[in-house]
Amino acid sequence: MSGDLIEILGLRVLGIHGALASEQEQPQPFELDLLVETDLVPAGYSDDLGTTIDYGRIVDSAFRTVVSEHHQLLESLAASVARSVLAEERVLAVTVALRKLRPPLPADVSSVGVRITRRRAADVPGAPA
Repeated sequence: MSGDLIEILGLRVLGIHGALASEQEQPQPFELDLLVETDLVPAGYSDDLGTTIDYGRIVDSAFRTVVSEHHQLLESLAASVARSVLAEERVLAVTVALRKLRPPLPADVSSVGVRITRRRAADVPGAPA
């Protein structure tokens, strides 16, 4: 593991996700942080986009996942976002922090969320690599 990270923080996306019927009727706001582990040494020396990860593509991939898919659980949505990011060849691992900004709770909370880390080799037996 290189320890090098590309950080994408505060990506806001509207999507239809949740277990309650009311959450499946219209889009609601989600926020993502993505910590993408890769080797940044070549880019540090070359100053060439071709030697690193284009974070615009990572943002687009995560955005499309949240907008186009429908999940009941944040855990499932976060795993799907992680798989989409891991599809990029140079990504070694990704941590996805996913927050629902308007959770349907009786208490006043700013968000609820999950944080998962997935590596190129599947962390879970039977899960796709």
